[in-house]
Amino acid sequence: MSELTIKTDVERALGGITNPRHGRDLVAAGMVKDVTVDSAGAVTFTFVLTREDPGSLARQARKAVEGISGVTAVKMNVVDSADGGAQPAARPSGRPAAPPAPPTPDEMPSLGKVLAISSGKGGVGKSTVSANLAAALAHDGHRVGLMDADIYGPNIPRMFGLGGKPEVQGGKIQPLEAHGVKLMSLGFIVERDAPAIWRGPIIMKIITQFMHDVAWGELDYFLVDLPPGTGDAQLSLTQIVRLHGAVIVTTPQEMAVGDSLRGAKMFERVGVGVVGVVENMSYFVCPDCHARSEIFLAGGGSRLAAELGVPLLGQIPLQAGMAELADRGEPIVVSQPESPAGVALRELARTVVTRTAGLAPAIPITAPR
Repeated sequence: MSELTIKTDVERALGGITNPRHGRDLVAAGMVKDVTVDSAGAVTFTFVLTREDPGSLARQARKAVEGISGVTAVKMNVVDSADGGAQPAARPSGRPAAPPAPPTPDEMPSLGKVLAISSGKGGVGKSTVSANLAAALAHDGHRVGLMDADIYGPNIPRMFGLGGKPEVQGGKIQPLEAHGVKLMSLGFIVERDAPAIWRGPIIMKIITQFMHDVAWGELDYFLVDLPPGTGDAQLSLTQIVRLHGAVIVTTPQEMAVGDSLRGAKMFERVGVGVVGVVENMSYFVCPDCHARSEIFLAGGGSRLAAELGVPLLGQIPLQAGMAELADRGEPIVVSQPESPAGVALRELARTVVTRTAGLAPAIPITAPR
């Protein structure tokens, strides 16, 4: 099949998808640009979304192109029309116009205490802490929502044993629920093996939709499991909603502590206070003799908390079988609440309740561009 024929079929397929926001098809609306087909049948095109468009359109477009006879691969570059690769408009003087001011975050009292769970680096067990903290709070009678904002590695669905896609009722996405926690994650929406190759505006759009278009209801605590580092997801969250604070997860090693320090400083720089530090994989309790051993260097979490001038909220031990429980969708605070890790995580939840009792939502400081 010729490249021209495939290109025509691609444009026809994309022209058959309607954007519900304005009722026009993707091609007529100018959302599809720069369609190319190479000799092997690989299709490349740019897909333009605005913040008002449903994010599912990108997935529909990819599937439509993948289903065309002769197409061997699809490379779709999703951009936001706010940047779209274009240069800023020039003023009459010839100087570019000033960039738009960042959005003002909303105070959302219906969500209760809004807490970001963050880490400076991956592999420290941040999502495990987030999932168990949420489940422990729910077990203690609190109304809890957990938003998985880890766009690049959405593991919360697996940790709660959930799959399938959420329903939409009355224009609102209905969160899934497990162990008393309301949940929303990109993992419920995209295929498990779909890579998230997205630029900042798309990440902000996803987080905005999860905040405003999900029927969270009335909550006491709203936890946000963030990706590691200090990137677009962290800054987007601080620009969308007024946070009550951030909980920083680290392990005892100095490398993890140094990265976590940078993460904590980012929140402080945008006016969001750090509630405290959680040291995960802090020690190991022998199941036979009950002796406590420090597997890694000790005291990293305490040193980080002292440097930040915040409390050490908890020390969570390593525990055999914890990863298997997470893979089965069983938070350890639910399946083994009397185990060393279960006890430590339930104590963490009570400490978080105490430490956040009097917190007001932060007044944000504009982050440097």
